[in-house]
Amino acid sequence: MVKWERVKRHSKKTWNFFWNDDSLASWVANVIVAFLLIRFVVYPVLGVVLGTSYPIVAVISESMDHGTVDEIICGKQFKQFPESFDNYWKACGDWYEEEGIIKGDFAEYPFDDGFRKGDVIVLWKANPQNLKVGDVLVFQGAKPQPIIHRVIRIWQEEGKYFYQTKGDHNNGVIGGALGEEKISQERILGKGLVRIPYLGWLKILFVDAVKPLGINIQR
Repeated sequence: MVKWERVKRHSKKTWNFFWNDDSLASWVANVIVAFLLIRFVVYPVLGVVLGTSYPIVAVISESMDHGTVDEIICGKQFKQFPESFDNYWKACGDWYEEEGIIKGDFAEYPFDDGFRKGDVIVLWKANPQNLKVGDVLVFQGAKPQPIIHRVIRIWQEEGKYFYQTKGDHNNGVIGGALGEEKISQERILGKGLVRIPYLGWLKILFVDAVKPLGINIQR
């Protein structure tokens, strides 16, 4: 009985510390617990429900942005660039049209206005049955950080599916470390389902704070 009363007192004290204490220590403890719950409970459960080991990703570059970055978009410079779908297509549409993708097709794509650095994208499982041109694909390149770009071509070789992507903001398909000119099914982590603006800045600020100087994370 004495032992049970002691447990109750400790439980009440712990509860008050987390929910009623306004101290810095309480705030830090709440942040740590929230992180652990998201990392080891919410994230795995979402992964099972959505069918991917990467159910949520933060966008860490401007490669899908439909506005100018340092006055540049799709390799072209603009002093003034009011953001709109029509202006985006005027700047970047010629590349897609050469690939057989017309303006009306692009307007029907998911995330047709792109997304920004700092956004969070919720992913769904991706396979040949549910992937099509225009979908936003998350795949593994040669660097630790996954890449999130748009599918612009799908084809088969010896019964296996391959995909080519392009960042909406970029002036073309990037090979090398990104390797987006030919993406095998094994490298695919998921397809974009929902965009949550700005939430990814928490991760970006943390990564920028801890990464070594001179190291540039692959976009």
